[in-house]
Amino acid sequence: MQSGADVAELAPRRPRGELRLLPGVSHVAPYPEPVELTFGGEIWYWRGPAPWHFVTVPDDESAAIESVAALVTYGWGMIPVAVRIGGSEWQSSLWPKDGGYIVPIKAWVRSAERLEVGDAIEVRLTLGV
Repeated sequence: MQSGADVAELAPRRPRGELRLLPGVSHVAPYPEPVELTFGGEIWYWRGPAPWHFVTVPDDESAAIESVAALVTYGWGMIPVAVRIGGSEWQSSLWPKDGGYIVPIKAWVRSAERLEVGDAIEVRLTLGV
């Protein structure tokens, strides 16, 4: 039986930072600059087993995100972003939902910006951070 170290030595490794293309994708255009999007939305609350507050990314912006998703996702459809609402900025991930994306709004942000369910807000996203 081989040890874990022996198996690791046998497995080929990609150079760090090298992209692996998905089946059916022949090439990926590079995005030298982060993708930035600004949109408005309404805060809503999900009462599931792990309650959370969100704002839904509109369809046009979700389509723009989808066009670069393969370059920035870390799996499960999650997209790393920097989020800015008012004077608050933080690192987060967009969650895929119903063919689009939603932005989780942390409790400290809601408190700092005095936000409640139903409030209309402006959101700025920077993808690929």
